[in-house]
Amino acid sequence: MTERRKPQISLRKQPQQARSTELVAAILQAAVQVLLKEGAQRFTTARVAEKAGVSVGSVYQYFPNKVAILFRLQADEWKQTTELVCDILEDSAQKPLERLRALVHAFIRTEFDEAQVRMALNDAAPLYRDIAEAQEIEESWDATVSKFMLEVLPTTSDATRALAGDLIITTLTTVGEQLSGSERTQEDIEAYGNAMADMFCVYLKALRKG
Repeated sequence: MTERRKPQISLRKQPQQARSTELVAAILQAAVQVLLKEGAQRFTTARVAEKAGVSVGSVYQYFPNKVAILFRLQADEWKQTTELVCDILEDSAQKPLERLRALVHAFIRTEFDEAQVRMALNDAAPLYRDIAEAQEIEESWDATVSKFMLEVLPTTSDATRALAGDLIITTLTTVGEQLSGSERTQEDIEAYGNAMADMFCVYLKALRKG
């Protein structure tokens, strides 16, 4: 059986001048609006071009297909999340568990602030989930998490640290997605953040003693 061809998601070319950079930015801004209005299933390059006020040909100069546009939006979101995780967990001025607590609250706030776009991108994820570029970006923060877990649990086994790190990140992302899918007050968000942070800290302290 012939293997299903994976869609091209890389830019056809990188914008070099201010005008082309502005064009790509306008396309991406329009893409967000189309995604929120139409959803991933009705998202098309033609709709993006119309919303951006440019020709379809102008869009195709940089994005080979609609999947490439959606992936760029997702990649930008992943990059922001990765930078958030790295900046907080690598802040040596703070104690490790204080960093973890700060990460929990910051992550949950971003989930709520960008809830609509995140949920729409989740619907589009099957279009590029198995593409190598997507997996590389999604896994790019693993090194930072591993380094942090070694700092928190220096005497435990590699397997224990890996399990603890995976459990914390998986719980954080899963709960964040579920919470952001419904209306919550700021008090609710703060309460969930405190509860999760407390839970993670108790878990890590128990592993230290074990």
